[in-house]
Amino acid sequence: MADVTQILCQIESGDPAAVELLLPLVYTELRNLAAARMANERSDHTLQPTALVHEAYVRLVNIDQPLRWDSRGHFFAAAAEAMRRILVEHARRKLGKQRGGDLQRVELNDFMEQPFGNHELVLQVSEALEQLVTEDAQAAELVKLHCFAGFSIPEAAEILGMANSSAYVHWAYAKALMGRLLGDPAS
Repeated sequence: MADVTQILCQIESGDPAAVELLLPLVYTELRNLAAARMANERSDHTLQPTALVHEAYVRLVNIDQPLRWDSRGHFFAAAAEAMRRILVEHARRKLGKQRGGDLQRVELNDFMEQPFGNHELVLQVSEALEQLVTEDAQAAELVKLHCFAGFSIPEAAEILGMANSSAYVHWAYAKALMGRLLGDPAS
């Protein structure tokens, strides 16, 4: 079976057949990540894990505008970012002015437990995450992988190529900074 990184290189060079080879190799893992994230959603949520995976995959593997992938980890980090953006876009559509959109205060720790059950919180965290990128890009990537893709801190550390101890330091920093940005008094 072909290596994911090798197939990503073929896609980058414009090989349309490689797009079809990649999906079976990564689909199950992407589907499991999406299902884990969506398990915390409300039961009436209109976005399903399969739709989330498909939308993210389409954004990642566009043969007309191929992206550059350094490794399998880079691909999954980009998948986490794509899933985050899709969920944020979905939340924005649901919370448009025509739908009321009144914001309620929610503690940051609630987000860490059930991040996607509250559309307002998804938007707030996304905005805080954009600010975190300017403060500490590695911490922001760790948050994306952990909160939006469902990777554990050690798994996210492996994808980012950092030691577990460094990952936990970045995680603590990210939680504190994002808590401050979100106005969480516990931070």
